[in-house]
Amino acid sequence: MDVNALRYLGKDEFRVLTAVEMGQKNHEIVPATLVDSIAGLKHGGTFKVLKGLLRHKLVHHDASKYDGYRLTTLGYDFLAIKTLSNRGVITGVGRQIGVGKESDVYEVSDAEGRVMALKLHRLGRTSFRAVKSKRDYMPGRGNHFSWLYLSRLAALKEFAFMKALGDRGLPVPEAIDCNRHAVIMSMVDGFPLVQVRQLHDPCSVYSELMELMSRLATLGLVHCDFNEFNIMINDEEDLTLIDFPQMVSASHANAKELFERDVECIIRFFAKKMGYVANDAEARPSFEEAVLRGRKREKGGEGDDGGDNDDDGTKIDEELRASGFKAEYQADLERFIINKKIDDNDRSSSDDGSEEEESSEEEEEEESSSNEEDDDISGSSEQQDDDGGGGGGGEQGDTASQSTREKLAKVNISKEAKASKSRAVAAKFSEQQKRAAKRAAMAKASRNAMKSRNKGKRKGEGGGGGGGWE
Repeated sequence: MDVNALRYLGKDEFRVLTAVEMGQKNHEIVPATLVDSIAGLKHGGTFKVLKGLLRHKLVHHDASKYDGYRLTTLGYDFLAIKTLSNRGVITGVGRQIGVGKESDVYEVSDAEGRVMALKLHRLGRTSFRAVKSKRDYMPGRGNHFSWLYLSRLAALKEFAFMKALGDRGLPVPEAIDCNRHAVIMSMVDGFPLVQVRQLHDPCSVYSELMELMSRLATLGLVHCDFNEFNIMINDEEDLTLIDFPQMVSASHANAKELFERDVECIIRFFAKKMGYVANDAEARPSFEEAVLRGRKREKGGEGDDGGDNDDDGTKIDEELRASGFKAEYQADLERFIINKKIDDNDRSSSDDGSEEEESSEEEEEEESSSNEEDDDISGSSEQQDDDGGGGGGGEQGDTASQSTREKLAKVNISKEAKASKSRAVAAKFSEQQKRAAKRAAMAKASRNAMKSRNKGKRKGEGGGGGGGWE
């Protein structure tokens, strides 16, 4: 992301960008007339500004059905950064320090020189993009679908969870501010756990991670992506948990399954990479016990003995609603996450199906070759059975030979189709080569003729003698 263009954008440019954003609430492609009416610039200034925004790739022009525009990811980034800058939260944007499947992380600073992290959510950037034509995640919004809307929901949810968990004393980054799909948080001093090759005390780190998962369940939450990629660790082996958009409530229908999956991720990582296998007593926390402790704490009971925990026993949902994350936002994101898993499963099953088809074709070829060798033997045995009155054996031989012939026919058809396709491609390619060679020869002949004419003309002018002026 190159933010240098921000220096050359004025009030009119951001007014038009905001107009396109407002129009995308009800339009996938916002008509140019609607952008002009929302922006309210005089003397056709909107269309002049749109040309500059197109040059900076902040909007995309689409004239397939009508003349319209939509925001690009860079344009949405600029709107969020401009708003945060106007609030005085950030004054500069630095280098990119992290990139993921659904987010980018940049260094930013404020007026006092404090370095922070800017996380820009990018839902639908690399994976899960064909789902727009397959499923509807937001009933009630018509056929309109916006990745920018889902990215904004993910950022709002992450900010809300980070704020609530930080206030309760959990090791998470400090949530500073949020706008659109951008989240400002404190910089974490550490490295992802996946980059660590050796720990001084793997037993204590493992126990702390299991305790953290149990504590989240006590608060009524399941992380759903608790793995070595979303855990930061520093030189003193202090842990920090990141990445919260996929969190679900402990009352979710699949909460226990998701909790067990998180536990298995940590156990598998420590066993494979750290060579540490925990005892049965400390191997895994219990989801039911953690939820029961949370219910006791809500009722004012003793709960667990978590000593220095700052949990006040209030429900986490009330805290999230106070942070601005509404129930309908949660429903939209859960539909996105659930259908994403379904789409991934469909993709994996289709890949497995294609592999099975390829292996079945190879098996059919092997069977056909073996059956061709045994065809004479089976034919002679059929004749002996017919002569001897053994009707049952002859019927079995007929069915076997018929199935073999069907398989051979399928293989031959597929081979013929492939061969005809390759011949068509080769013929097309050779025809293109012939046309290209013919054009090159004609161009060369034309150049030679032009050179010869120019040469003869120059000789004639030189042989005319005299100056030409009298």
